[in-house]
Amino acid sequence: MKKIWVLLSMCILLSGCGTSQNQTAKEKITITVSAAASLKNALTEIEKVYENKNKNIDIKFNYGASGALAQQIKSGAPVDLFFSAAQDKVDDLIKHQDINQSDTTILLKNHLVLISNDAIVSPETLKDNTIRKIAIGNPEVVPAGKYAAQTLKKLNLQETLKSKMVLTKDVRQVLTYVETGNTEAGFVYASDLKATSKVQHQLPLNDALHDPITYPIAKIKGTKHKKETDALYHYLQNDACKKIYKKYGFDINA
Repeated sequence: MKKIWVLLSMCILLSGCGTSQNQTAKEKITITVSAAASLKNALTEIEKVYENKNKNIDIKFNYGASGALAQQIKSGAPVDLFFSAAQDKVDDLIKHQDINQSDTTILLKNHLVLISNDAIVSPETLKDNTIRKIAIGNPEVVPAGKYAAQTLKKLNLQETLKSKMVLTKDVRQVLTYVETGNTEAGFVYASDLKATSKVQHQLPLNDALHDPITYPIAKIKGTKHKKETDALYHYLQNDACKKIYKKYGFDINA
């Protein structure tokens, strides 16, 4: 009889522990951040540090092209923060009343780079027969693609190179295509080069050839966790995070 009571007591104890663990898991607050694909490396490092300091927070990152992410937010996707690679995507959400003007700030800057595994002296080299395919983010949704299209237009190369263009879903896919040899060249950000050692040649492009490349961060009006979202919003702008952004090739907006 004594043994039965011992076993019952152990079962109750274990059951209580399981309930306690489940309650702890349920108490975690999930903050969803939609972020430009080019930010993935930097934000992955920041995520580990933040969650280690804030045990009750679970950050879920949704990476992709800023235009596609903005459209998801417009359509009602449950997002708390938006970290875009283009100011116009945030401006559009402000007009759509998904973001308050006072709840956004430009945090980072970047630069456009032409990459290839063949020597490229200038953008004019892209006309050579050795360059058969050029990867570019879809300008409709990928800011890096829009900046690249603006650059080619200013250099009077857009129509000449149109037949060589391979459109991608985001800027990281451009990098992959060039790394694997699926295309001979592509347009990426300077920060993307921190994620590869496989690209043989890179040509920084003049910033004057396209719109300024800025990264605004914004709080979404519909967040259900205003306090926690506000805390993460400000944390992502602190000096420790700025060091991490710089480490991955970004410039800090003064």
